[in-house]
Amino acid sequence: QVQLVESGGGLVQPGGSLRLSCAASGSIFSIVGMGWYRQAPGKERELVADITSGGSTNYADSVKGRFTISRDNAKNTVSLQMNSLKPEDTAVYYCNAALVTSTLRTISSWGQGTQVTVSS
Repeated sequence: QVQLVESGGGLVQPGGSLRLSCAASGSIFSIVGMGWYRQAPGKERELVADITSGGSTNYADSVKGRFTISRDNAKNTVSLQMNSLKPEDTAVYYCNAALVTSTLRTISSWGQGTQVTVSS
């Protein structure tokens, strides 16, 4: 009974910005980490960025300096600020959470995905 819902995707011109948000809800005891993945047509899903409950971050080389991940532990949300977007950033972006449920089971939960399209 855990749900992740993404929002903020859309169409943007190269060089533009978007902010993605993800909210986790349900029978959650604790969230160990949250992150963003993306998958473009014909490519495997790849990690974009993730963040631990303590605030430690990790970024893919392709987005370093352009994207920023942040987290609000009290609200069980994670955001991804995307600046200087490039056409190659076009993909479906998925939110992920590694968490412990209220029944003390460790799981990996995924959102439904939100489309980001960077095009002129």
